[in-house]
Amino acid sequence: MSSQDAPDGLPISETDWKQTPPSVRAFILSQQELIIKLTRRVEELEAKVGQNSNNSNRPPSSDSPYQKVKRESQGTGKPGAKIGHKGHQQALLTPTKVKPVPPQTCDCGSHEFEELKPFYTHQHIELPKIEMQVTHFILLEGACTSCGKVGRGRVPEGFEAGYGERLTALVGELSGGQRCSRRSAKEFIESVLGIHISVGGIQRCVDRVSEVILPHYEAIAARARSARVNHLDETSWYQHGVLMWLWVMVNSTVAFFSVKTSRSKAAFEELIGHWAGILVSDNYRVYRNWVNLRQTCLAHLIRTAEGLSQRKDEAMSWFGGRIRSELQRLIHWANAPPTKGEVATWYARMCHLIDLYKARKDEAGRLARLLDAEMGSLWVFLLEEGVDPTNNRAERVLRFAVLWRRMMQGSFNEKGDRWVERILSFRETCRLRNLPTYSLLVEALTCARQNTTPDVSWI
Repeated sequence: MSSQDAPDGLPISETDWKQTPPSVRAFILSQQELIIKLTRRVEELEAKVGQNSNNSNRPPSSDSPYQKVKRESQGTGKPGAKIGHKGHQQALLTPTKVKPVPPQTCDCGSHEFEELKPFYTHQHIELPKIEMQVTHFILLEGACTSCGKVGRGRVPEGFEAGYGERLTALVGELSGGQRCSRRSAKEFIESVLGIHISVGGIQRCVDRVSEVILPHYEAIAARARSARVNHLDETSWYQHGVLMWLWVMVNSTVAFFSVKTSRSKAAFEELIGHWAGILVSDNYRVYRNWVNLRQTCLAHLIRTAEGLSQRKDEAMSWFGGRIRSELQRLIHWANAPPTKGEVATWYARMCHLIDLYKARKDEAGRLARLLDAEMGSLWVFLLEEGVDPTNNRAERVLRFAVLWRRMMQGSFNEKGDRWVERILSFRETCRLRNLPTYSLLVEALTCARQNTTPDVSWI
């Protein structure tokens, strides 16, 4: 705008503006530019204050309890299973006792019945009284009959720890599988089993479990690095207050966790090893530089577009709403594959939207440029079987670790980091395979006591 023209939005006529001294006009123009910049800055700050898990990549746990969006009720809105939900009935276990129950009295008053046959089995389950199996190894000593030297008996090999496989596995299950602190595990053991055990004893059990599942952890790593498709994500972790990063590499069969000192490209390459498959991830720059096929997480982009659609700027709001709709249409095709014509039409619309906004210097422009760079990674899930359009798989397995971090404030030392990555990998892999962790921990500990190689073929 020329300094000879009256600024838009000011109640100054052209005649009055021309009569205004040049120095005053320059000052007014500079102030107007400053007001525009400050207005945009205020809008950006207000948008950040209003961010939540629905319109940004912030986790749901960061949402204010006073700002949580009430979910729309489904069906009648009543609690419990909805219409069409497949029920889960309790499985009948092998009975330890069977008691036939005949009918007592008929409505007519008779007590005689004939041709009795079962029509229903009511199952009653009770926990038996827990009686610990305690073995005392009485170590004897005596003088040698030949030389007179005193000889002493030794604890049999495999029993030095003082706690058996099932008890040690239970401590491992509580400390790793259930996120219990050492003191909470101690209190549980003492309350339920009636065993007085120190926090140090709990830690020794944890260390034993961490050691015996190392072969399983290595097998999980090898399986993950040989998979065709992997989801990757990372979250902050703390080692005695020092910032670390917990990475995960997960697919439909295994979940491989690893604690690294950084969130760098070197840490990423150390995690994946020689793997060169299809990567599903968010838009972190390390992932965007992946040279092989990559599916970018559409959910992250949809949340970013949702945030723009809520802005006061009409052009930005319009762009955010349009991009959100187009990405939601794309993600819908995961369950309803499109025709070639639908794909071509969608691609033309997206290119047109991106071209309209990618030259802008605001957040809409940044999103447009990101979409332009990521265009080839938006629909890999339509071309490759077994690829998901979002990175929800990695985010779900990280949720357990995030809650653990919040409860325990991370780990204390490097040994703690190794325990965390091993037990998380073990637990999540068992969960993906629908296998119980406890029995497998018992088996691993038994193999260690017998000095045999554990069976990792199930991985």
